[in-house]
Amino acid sequence: MRIMGLDVGSKTIGIALSDPARIVSQPFSVIMRTGKKQDIRELCQMVKDKEVSLIVVGLPKNTDGSLGKSAMQVMEFIETLKISISVPVVTWDERFSTAAAERALISADVSRQKRKGVIDSVAAAIILDGYLDYLRQRSDISSGCESKDFSMENIARNRIAGKEPKPGEYD
Repeated sequence: MRIMGLDVGSKTIGIALSDPARIVSQPFSVIMRTGKKQDIRELCQMVKDKEVSLIVVGLPKNTDGSLGKSAMQVMEFIETLKISISVPVVTWDERFSTAAAERALISADVSRQKRKGVIDSVAAAIILDGYLDYLRQRSDISSGCESKDFSMENIARNRIAGKEPKPGEYD
């Protein structure tokens, strides 16, 4: 099953999907925001159609790590999404993801007009890549622990519940 990455903005939601093996991510689409209910309805349909088992939402923290107005708006969206969706939803620090997406698109010589249409899905892929790297690092730490269930869903559920073990500490 896939993992979905979201870059939630005030006008658009960038969407990225992992491959079924959860090794790489790729930009998928951009939703033009029309209202919370409609946005969530579209996301729920994509989760079903693409067999998504986890959603990673970029959290736009300030450079000092604090949560500003944009982050609070994203958190409100996440709370509504969690009520409507059957898969776990986690946040991931998205500082500078849009700037990184812009640099990647410029270096790929994508025109300004085309960048406008894809930048949010590329930012979502950058967010998802960060989360996939985190999961791979966690998986590397846990290799050789056959008695533990270190599936990605359990790691995400533990992270949501605040039960994430410290490095070197296992339940």
